[in-house]
This record gives sequence, structure tokens and C-alpha cells, in this order.
Amino acid sequence: MTLHENEIPVDETLVRSLLKAQRPEWADLPLSPAGAGTDNTMYRLGDGLLVRLPRTAGNGQSVRKEQDWLPRLAPLLPRPIPDPVHAGTPTDAFPVGWSVYRWIEGDEAGPHTVRDWAAFGADLAAFVGELHRVDLMGATRADGLSWYRGGSLAPCDEWVGKSLDDCRTTVGSELDVDTLEQLWRGALTLPEPSGPHVWLHGDLKPTNLLVREGKLHAVIDFGGLSVGLPDAEHSTLWDLPPQARQAYWDTLNLDDSTWTRARAWAIAVGVSGIAYYWHTFPAFVAECRTRLQAILTDAAAR
Repeated sequence: MTLHENEIPVDETLVRSLLKAQRPEWADLPLSPAGAGTDNTMYRLGDGLLVRLPRTAGNGQSVRKEQDWLPRLAPLLPRPIPDPVHAGTPTDAFPVGWSVYRWIEGDEAGPHTVRDWAAFGADLAAFVGELHRVDLMGATRADGLSWYRGGSLAPCDEWVGKSLDDCRTTVGSELDVDTLEQLWRGALTLPEPSGPHVWLHGDLKPTNLLVREGKLHAVIDFGGLSVGLPDAEHSTLWDLPPQARQAYWDTLNLDDSTWTRARAWAIAVGVSGIAYYWHTFPAFVAECRTRLQAILTDAAAR
């Protein structure tokens, strides 16, 4: 499934050729698809490894960030995170960096894997709190660690407005886009957050939260790793049930302004996801629609 105009084709033959050239000791291990997101394609390699390949050349920066910073962050965090064991170099066939990680056993967070959503929300909040307290170790947004979700809302208003208009055309009859726009514009009137920059995962949605024995076990996919303001970090909470969201809020003791800005980021990501992937990735569009509907339901109840 091709999602981007400049996507680099990937298949098992290509992956084996990369391994044969750069890690021949792994080249004959069993290889099987392990999922594909908007930015990367994954293959499980043997029992204990994962190959992760960016879909586009632009995602190569995310690979380098993970290789550079995850080994330094891992010892400071309360849950396992990806452990890079090979930094793949570009080739003629695949002209961008790629990675091999240790496999982390676990299931995607969801209604059939999480035992207690309130406990899950509290555990996720504890992880986020620890991540945000980790020393920046000299890192700044100028060090390839800048992402729009760690900045201010105002610079995003133009493309969010366009995405809201696109959603009116595509799903407007099934989603209250006018209320979503009101919530977005309400957040724009708030004062800018004044806290310090912190480490951000950037995309804590359920597919990046692994569960074992009903509990949060690991956090994966740090492709959005950045340094910035923490508000957007909380935006994926509308992908989780209300009891998880409330426990997360209570554990971190978030104020109303932070919550309002986090909700605005959730709207921004949701409407832009629908607009960009409408013709190419229906599963992701459905995920975005579910998130936006949860925002509307939550806002109506407050």
C-alpha cells in the first residue's frame, strides 16, 4: 500500500539484500511482515529482531534520532523502549538509513488486551512524567529534534483550517466539524505555555503502546522524538477510553489550559490525517474519525 508520492518500494527481497550486504549473519533468519504505519514499514527478523525501514527519504531523520538518543534515554525510563542494534546505511536500492531493533514482545493496547483502563492511564501518565523529567543532555530543537507538535498552535492555523474545510467535504455529514473548529479556535486564544522544553515521544497512540498481562509494558516508535512544549504529548489521550483519560489527567495534575491545547493538537492531527489519507489509508482515516468523535463526546459532557 503506497501512501506518499515519493515512497521507496520495500519488499522481503529488498530487506534480505540489505541484510546480506550489511549483516550477513542475519540474512537467512525467518522474515515476516510486522506492520506498516504512515512513516515506516516493519519486518520481524527471527525471534528477537525487528527491521524498520522509512517509507520516504524524509523519514531518514527519524531513524537517526532513534539511533542517537534511544540508548541514552532507555536507562532513564520506567518501561522498555526500542533498542537499536544496527544502523543500516543507504544503498542504491534503498537510499536512506534504516534500523534493526531488538524485538519487544507485547500486544497493541486495546479493549481485548488492557485489563484496567484507569490503571493503564495512570501508568502511561507515569511514563510521560518520567520522560518529561529526563535531562535534555544539551539537546535543543535546533539539533534535528524540532517537530511541529512541540511548538505553538498558531503557526499551524493555516493548514489546520484547510484540513477542517476538507473534512467538511468528506465527512461533514457524519462529524460536527463546526464544533471541532470552535474548539480549535478557542485554544488559539489561550496564552502561550510558559514551561520549559522537555523530551517528547510525539505519538503515544495505542499502536505504539505495548501491553503484557493486561498492563502497559513498553512504548515504541520514537520517530516523532523531539524537544519542545509538552502540550501536544497529551493529544493521543482521546484515542483511549474516558477512564484512561481521566486517570492520566489526574496523575499528571494537568490544568485546564494544558488540556485545551492538548485537545486542539488532537483535532489538528485528526483532521489533517483525514484530509491527507482519505484516498490511500482508510484504516487510518477511521482511526482519526474515532478520535475526533471522542473529542466531541468529551467536550459535550464537560
